[in-house]
Amino acid sequence: MPDQVDRIIEQWNTEKPNLDVSPMAVIGRLSRTTLVVESRLAKTFAEHGLDAASFDVLATLLRSGAPYRITPLKLAHEAMISTSAVAQRLNKLESRGFVVRRANPDDGRGTLVALTDRGRDLIETALPDHLETERAITAALSSGEQAALAELLQRLSTAASEC
Repeated sequence: MPDQVDRIIEQWNTEKPNLDVSPMAVIGRLSRTTLVVESRLAKTFAEHGLDAASFDVLATLLRSGAPYRITPLKLAHEAMISTSAVAQRLNKLESRGFVVRRANPDDGRGTLVALTDRGRDLIETALPDHLETERAITAALSSGEQAALAELLQRLSTAASEC
């Protein structure tokens, strides 16, 4: 069944038949899928009073293991975001009582970000719902197809970062 990306490719093939627009089939669908998936995940996050950025920070702290605290720099690295983005996210989460910043005993000038009990309760409640949403989205694919797609997306990500 043709979709919007097929129509766009057809239009380009008509207008510019000398150009190979075939990469648009992958990139166009990848972009559109990202938007739809992010929208669906946002609904689940909102049910818990979160957004994707807040969920990411809380989840990163939880998966770091007890005692659920790391440096802001490590948080930025683990969450794959800039240090300025970390600061903004931490300000928001700290004002809601989900994280606290404390002096780092191993670095007199540094800080540690710690998950509060309230923050841990929230992420422990939101995580299963988030995973169920991801499961519902990926259920259209067999486990083998999911594994193959994950590998292909990893290769695309690596190629895109090397361009």
